Amino acid sequence: MKKVAILQSNYIPWKGYFDLIAAVDEFILYDDMQYTRRDWRNRNQIKTPTGGQWLSVPVQVKGKYLQKIRDTQIDGDTWRQHHWQTLTHNYRQAPHFKDIAAWLEPLYHTPDSHLSTLNRRFLEAVCAYLGINTVISNSWDYHLPEGKTERLADLCAQAGGSEYLSGPAAKDYLQENVFTDRGIKLTWFDYQDYPDYPQLWGDFTHYVSILDLLFNCGPQAPHYMKYVRP
Repeated sequence: MKKVAILQSNYIPWKGYFDLIAAVDEFILYDDMQYTRRDWRNRNQIKTPTGGQWLSVPVQVKGKYLQKIRDTQIDGDTWRQHHWQTLTHNYRQAPHFKDIAAWLEPLYHTPDSHLSTLNRRFLEAVCAYLGINTVISNSWDYHLPEGKTERLADLCAQAGGSEYLSGPAAKDYLQENVFTDRGIKLTWFDYQDYPDYPQLWGDFTHYVSILDLLFNCGPQAPHYMKYVRP
């Protein structure tokens, strides 16, 4: 059996996103979808002494309200230094900051013109550190039919998938029969019951970029995840 997941790319997302990648055989980046503002595509949160703080990648949106994620261009480069300085300021006291910074900081010095390219580069770097060997492909590697559920089911079938893993939020719109009619099992991914880990700055929160887990736990990070092998 081959397990497949399909999801839009995010900017250095939380640990659950990487667990979903680790749980499947192929992870398809669904960046043929429309870019949505004030979403996870170009931003994420980190933890600071005063609470959560957004790190946002500026993108060109004026007059491009219907653009796809894959076509969304990054607006300038000054954000790169700001993001790294913010990470350094808030995590330099973390036990594994130096080790993670050794491979993370160079990513901020590599120019990218498009958001999809940037997101994928960070995703692949984190996967490499965690030992996640899942095949990552792009939705435009495949034929895209019409229909919301139909498109996802067909993408899964084209990839040779016999099981499709979906986040629970999609229960509101996915039609399970569209998958079963193609002989594909639909499984809802469970993001609940993650264990707490040693974390800086006050009350614990799970809902921050995975960088928080990496800086604080380093090579022990898989012990606080569900599908990443220690």
